[in-house]
Amino acid sequence: MSVLIFVVEDDARQREIIAKFLEGRGLRVRAAGDAEGALALLEEEAPDLVLMDVRMPGMGGLEGLARMRARLPALPVILLTAYAEVRDAVEAIKKGAADYLEKPVDLHELMAVIEDLAGPREERGKEAPPPLPEGFVAAGPAMARVVREADMVAPTDATVLITGESGSGKEKIAALIHARSARAAGPFVAVNCAAIPRTLVESELFGHVKGAFTGADANRSGRFETATGGTLLLDEIGELPLDVQPKLLRVLEDGAYERLGESRTRRADARIIACTNRDLEKEAAAGRFREDLFWRLNVFHIRVPPLRERPEDVPELARLFLRRAGKEKARLSPATQALLAAYGWPGNVRELANVIERAAILSAGAVILPEHLPEKLRASAAPPPARPDRTPVVSVEEAERLAIREALRRTGGNRTEAAALLGISRRTLFYRLKQYGGEP
Repeated sequence: MSVLIFVVEDDARQREIIAKFLEGRGLRVRAAGDAEGALALLEEEAPDLVLMDVRMPGMGGLEGLARMRARLPALPVILLTAYAEVRDAVEAIKKGAADYLEKPVDLHELMAVIEDLAGPREERGKEAPPPLPEGFVAAGPAMARVVREADMVAPTDATVLITGESGSGKEKIAALIHARSARAAGPFVAVNCAAIPRTLVESELFGHVKGAFTGADANRSGRFETATGGTLLLDEIGELPLDVQPKLLRVLEDGAYERLGESRTRRADARIIACTNRDLEKEAAAGRFREDLFWRLNVFHIRVPPLRERPEDVPELARLFLRRAGKEKARLSPATQALLAAYGWPGNVRELANVIERAAILSAGAVILPEHLPEKLRASAAPPPARPDRTPVVSVEEAERLAIREALRRTGGNRTEAAALLGISRRTLFYRLKQYGGEP
């Protein structure tokens, strides 16, 4: 069944225009001239979304909104008004309005809002997914897929292998799995296998007893003991020495290990998550990693895409790093956003964090401009000079047009997604498009 929209508008001409526009895009429409009529329609069938004028004879839109939401709490209602008053908008949001649009309504903007809000009724009753932790960004489909996979494996105790380029956010995914698991109340212990001296790896993981080696002046617990009841993250697992790998394999297979220098067998009670930027299957084929250990680690594989494969995350991550740098009110200019979107990010999220921190230091005002970005980043997106002695100069307006055009290209023309990618509101995007005659 197609999406059903209620159009509630006392102006018959406006009501007809909106209804025909929506019907022309495959939506079912039922119209009413006042809120009382809309409530009567509600008795017959439940809509997927309601468009309702604020100022109408008799019952106004705000009262109609309250009564509709009392009967259908999950019903999205968009209020329309010719009176651009802040108090109306505030009151509408307080009463549960999903959005607030000014009249005369931009029909394309209206359609974008509807596409955002009007999901199938059966889906609106489902429990919303838990919110992502502070600082975790998954704005685009690539990371949304990763989050779904993390949610699938989190309730289990299965071993997880997370792969991805350095700086792509593998540890954050591991922490997310832990936070959404039954072990969330237990410790989350991360150990970087590449940062431990080769001679101390076994002691670091499994612990040692006094006198086990020179300098072992007391008994010491290993990371497996520290992580009891929780999760042990083995970061850079590809760097684990070959002579230690059989002992890790034993723990994974039967949960048994001994402290270095001790004969007593201990039992591990920690969920294992391993991360690597290497292709462990190739490493195993080359004899640089145990093949049996690889297959034991690779129970559930999650690949974290590099930042260049998830451009939708760049603006949100940039804003996050600006807040961390004390620039809560700072924003990225459209030209800056275009440069960030076009860059390949070989250092991934870690490189973006450094770039934004640097820009925050260089920027004296509230706007991050291209001049605040590193030269190599600006050069990577710059067109070649027209002549050896002249470098093309792009105006701010042209840079803005290019940024909007690129955002629309990346989102397949979806204006709502393009606005999110640019880090601006839908209304700002529609205003800019109007300035450019509808096309950037």
